[in-house]
Order: sequence, then C-alpha cells, then structure tokens
Amino acid sequence: MAKMILYGTNPIAWANDDDRSIGADIPTDRILHEAGEVIGFDGIENGHRWPEDPEALKALLARYGLRFISGWYSMALLTRGVDEEIRAAQPHLAKLKVNGCKVCIVCECSNTVHGDPLAPVNDRPRLTAAEMTAFGARVEEFARYLADEGVTLAYHHHMGTVVESPEDIDAFMAATGPATHLLFDAGHCAFGGGDPETVLARHVARVAHVHAKNIRRGVTERVRMENLSFLQGVLAGAFTVPGDPEGAIDFLPLLRILATAGYQGWLVIEAEQDPDRYDPLIYQTLGLDSLRAATREAGLDRAVAAETRP
Repeated sequence: MAKMILYGTNPIAWANDDDRSIGADIPTDRILHEAGEVIGFDGIENGHRWPEDPEALKALLARYGLRFISGWYSMALLTRGVDEEIRAAQPHLAKLKVNGCKVCIVCECSNTVHGDPLAPVNDRPRLTAAEMTAFGARVEEFARYLADEGVTLAYHHHMGTVVESPEDIDAFMAATGPATHLLFDAGHCAFGGGDPETVLARHVARVAHVHAKNIRRGVTERVRMENLSFLQGVLAGAFTVPGDPEGAIDFLPLLRILATAGYQGWLVIEAEQDPDRYDPLIYQTLGLDSLRAATREAGLDRAVAAETRP
C-alpha cells in the first residue's frame, strides 16, 4: 500500500534562512546526514544551502535518502502584477517540477517584518477588507496558473505578515477561490492568536500542506509584551517540535481533524530554533517519533497502520 502520509523536516532547525548567522557553523553534510540517514525523514524542504539547479538538488538529497518536499516562495503580489509574479516564479517552479513536488508554498513578503531582526512582530502590516479582497483575487489568479502547471498553491499564514491572525486567515480564504489552498501551520496559528483546532477545522477542506510546529507559550507571550522581533523570538525559543514537554500544542486533535478530512501529503516538522541551545538531532528525533505516534493514534497514517496490523 502506498503511503498517504509522508514525514518531512526543514533545514531551519539546523541553519536559519532569515538570519543566516544562526547555525552558520553547521556543515551542510551534517544537516542532510542527520535528517535522512540518522533520524529517517522522508524528505526535506528548501533552504539556502541547497543548490539552485533542480537536477543537482535532486541528486544531492537522494544521496541521503531524502526527497525535496517543496520550499518557501516569497510573493510580492501587493506590489506587482500576476504576469510579473509568474515570470519571477519560473526558477522556483522548475525546481518543484523536476523534483516532483505537489505544492508551492507561498507567502506575501513585499512588506513583511518577520525577517527584520529589529522590527517588532507586533508592527506587522495589515490589510483593509478592500485590500484583502483585491489581494485575494491576485493570489487566486496566480494559483490558477500554478494549477495549470500541475502544482497546488499552499499559502503560508505567518507571523509578521498580512495573513497572521485567525481573522486574517478567514478573510484571506474568503477572498480566494478553489485554486488557492492553505498551508496550515499549528505554531504560527497559535502564536498569531488563534486556536489551532478551531482554525484547522474551519479550513481543513482547503489544507494542502501541514507544518507541525509547536510553541513555547511563555516565550511567545513575552515576544508580544516586550515588543520583540520575530527573530528575537526564535532565538529566545518561541518554537519547538511536537512532543516537547515545554510545547503548548496538542497535535492529536489536529491530526484527527486531518484524518476525518482524508488529508494526504506531507507533515513537516518546521521548527526553527537556535541549534546551540536546542540540538537539532535531539529535537528533530523527538519531534518525528512523537508525530508518528500521534498520527497513527489519530488514524491518519493508515498505510503504516495497515502494515503493522496483525
């Protein structure tokens, strides 16, 4: 039986993309060796260490038993037209196609503050209702183009951006159509003020990709109260993996919602931490073991359940 659920990770647990000084001393070979050959993930998302050439990327990951899952694409549809966005996306799209990726992870980044180490995440940009409607129409047009190319657009709601809060997510989903899907990120949902179960249940029919990110509630509250930046929050330990006793999110109810909806695809442990404080090998192993156990208990990983049934 073919696996309906695949387990992935993201290199930001080892080497951060927004602040490349975080994990800069960790060799690329160590990242891939630990992720694929030691921990046993099925795949890994994009990172700044990987080659841009699609075939070279495919060959590199294959040496460690990993698939290329997909990767972040920074949209700028608030500042440029859809035709221009389509042209800008071609190198990224080629990388996805060559590697057999099913989703294109996008996030509007023309005015985000999440990559600024000094900008408080509380100062994120916001859209009026009319602006969200116009933005959603552009995203849907871009999503229809990607669908024609065989790739599903999965929009990543994210701290420091125009789609952060549960109200933002609702408005965005209402402003877009059937070609636009959601990347549901449990950690960003909770950090952004939402209840992950409520938000996922409301939008699960359009969820095309999942980030199993956990949060340390005390740290995320301090980020808000002390007006810290997103990256300051990362370094303070805002994010962690499923199964961490310090984590605030119970993943079992979320996985049950996904199972009921018939979700198929990737569950990605995308949890950026300071590797000097939180050893990626230890935390990613904990995360994968915990996520696998919960996924089986939820009845989501039916292929594995069938294989292990007496």
